[in-house]
Amino acid sequence: MVANLASVRDDFPILNQKFPNGQPLVYLDSGASAQRPRAVIDKITEVYEQYYSNVHRGVHQLGDRVTTEMEAARTRIQSFIGAASTEEIIFTSGTTMSVNMVAQTWGRHFLKGGDEIILNEMEHHANFVPWQAIARERGAILKFIQLTPEGRLDLDHYQSLLSSRTKLVAVTGMSNVLGTINPIAEMAHRAHEAGALIFVDGAQSVPHQPVDVVGSEIDFLAFSGHKVFGPSGIGVLYGRRQLLENLPPFMYGGNMISEVHLEESHWAGLPARFEAGTPPIAEAVALGTAIEYVTDLGFDAIQEQEHILGEYALQKLREVPGLQIYGPQELEQRGTIFSFNIDGAHPEDLATLLDRKGIAVRHGHHCTMPLHQHLNIAASVRASLTFYNTTEEIDALVDAIHFARQRLRLV
Repeated sequence: MVANLASVRDDFPILNQKFPNGQPLVYLDSGASAQRPRAVIDKITEVYEQYYSNVHRGVHQLGDRVTTEMEAARTRIQSFIGAASTEEIIFTSGTTMSVNMVAQTWGRHFLKGGDEIILNEMEHHANFVPWQAIARERGAILKFIQLTPEGRLDLDHYQSLLSSRTKLVAVTGMSNVLGTINPIAEMAHRAHEAGALIFVDGAQSVPHQPVDVVGSEIDFLAFSGHKVFGPSGIGVLYGRRQLLENLPPFMYGGNMISEVHLEESHWAGLPARFEAGTPPIAEAVALGTAIEYVTDLGFDAIQEQEHILGEYALQKLREVPGLQIYGPQELEQRGTIFSFNIDGAHPEDLATLLDRKGIAVRHGHHCTMPLHQHLNIAASVRASLTFYNTTEEIDALVDAIHFARQRLRLV
């Protein structure tokens, strides 16, 4: 278990609040956006109060300090994901921008008619629609890995899809609905054997499990700050240096150029080439603090606590009459994301009634309409947990579900 869990919860000021009706907040929506520890909140304040200025410009003391802080954050992120160089770490606005950046640079530059991109139905729209759009533009073909009845990728079918025409495999590290943890290293190895690249959407997986982009043979990895206990509006794109050096810029403007002439311009080196304009400076600095916070806790402790929570949640939710959990039923194959429906209850009604008891969950299609169509449902309710949650909060969730069942006259 995370050492001194009570003190860890105290690191997150929002978790200690109560609503006007006296209900304590039970925040079970970290898959949508995690909460921030005090250290991250204080870091943002520190930047604005003490040394805010633009970065990579000027020689005054404020500019030098904030540039140093931002590049220190980049170095922490490099170490956090096991990248070979800070030049492979690009600051973006989040996972969505990162996916679009690769689709519009690599895709437009290298894809041609008849090339194939491999996707699957569990992908978030952000790792689905950009590839759909660039494939249509370039005349490429989309192919889809089948899902097993348990909600896992069928690796035999995946192998059958790989060919000399395969140029890219785009896959999530962890499903934001099913909780499925995908075997990224194995999938990357198979993709490379076929001569293809792999793009990993790490928005859900990076906050919960260690990443080694080199050891896992990952070509591109994207994740968002707000899901890894950092600020919103900031994210990361990792790309192997050899790949990034051969890509054209995504946006044009200040900071991403080395020379501008009347007739032509020349681009800056990495990572500046892909960071046009003024970045979200305080957010980038504070993302480094969030990464430091997670690193200090350690993934061994985080995963131990989340394993306890996951086992308890599966046990308690299974006891609720008429409740169906989607995705793998064994905790070893999934993270602490639990999407479910209850017979006779509309997901929005259920989520609304849970909110009356202070339970914050998500409802809807969770930006995975193809997956919900595959499951033959329109929507679901999702409870997503992380290390700052407790078994008592799971009990509160289950009690609130029983309250909702009574109000909906399902008992």
